[in-house]
Amino acid sequence: MIKLLSTDFDGTLVDHHRDPPVSPELFQTLLTLRAHGVRWVVNTGRTLAHIVEGLREFEFPLEPDFVLTSEREVFRRDESGRWVDYGDWNSRCTRAHDELYETAWPLIDEVWKFVSTETKGRAIDDASGIGVVAASEEEMDRIVALCEEVCARLPEFHYQRNSIYLRFCHIDYSKGTALAELARLLEITRADIFATGDHHNDIPMLDGRFAKWVACPGNSAPEVKKIVRAAGGYVARGTAGDGFVEAIGHFSTAWQR
Repeated sequence: MIKLLSTDFDGTLVDHHRDPPVSPELFQTLLTLRAHGVRWVVNTGRTLAHIVEGLREFEFPLEPDFVLTSEREVFRRDESGRWVDYGDWNSRCTRAHDELYETAWPLIDEVWKFVSTETKGRAIDDASGIGVVAASEEEMDRIVALCEEVCARLPEFHYQRNSIYLRFCHIDYSKGTALAELARLLEITRADIFATGDHHNDIPMLDGRFAKWVACPGNSAPEVKKIVRAAGGYVARGTAGDGFVEAIGHFSTAWQR
């Protein structure tokens, strides 16, 4: 049986184009897993305030045990119920990014100039991070091609993409490495972790390095499906929450061995 469940939120648990956006079967599956002692972490690109808002908006009947936010930060509940830093990971993460941006600003500026002159996208520099939002997936493909070339000039410089959004980051901090840090703090091994997600920024937790059991819903990006298959994972037919429930059912026999 798994001990830690790591799920993306938007597109993986929540389908914004469906009514209701969250499958009732998903809620029941999460409650059943919780009853069996499985701890749940939402591993999201949302900020802490945004994911708390999302859980409330979509009326989740339970709260996650942990949240990993902005594709890199680790939070747990304290005794008073507040979300607080878990260990010193977040402070190390902040320091690493502050140092990175001091060096990487000319490279970021190069991408931003391309975006402003060659696309309909725009630069982002706010509480959600430093990055870019494109006008379309096709436009973001062009921006990513430039980012690949630019990031190659500075080994620590990287990015996380989610649909038409892109956030610059330190290469050592991702959904995958944040999950690994949480597992270290909880003394849980890779063999006891299940991870699921649907987009490019989920790939670091779906490639098999940090979770043995990986899956993605049917609405996932083609690159995500390819990575999950390569890691021996399960690509569901159902979309979003239905795909999650399907994947849990697929692996349940293996977990009980």
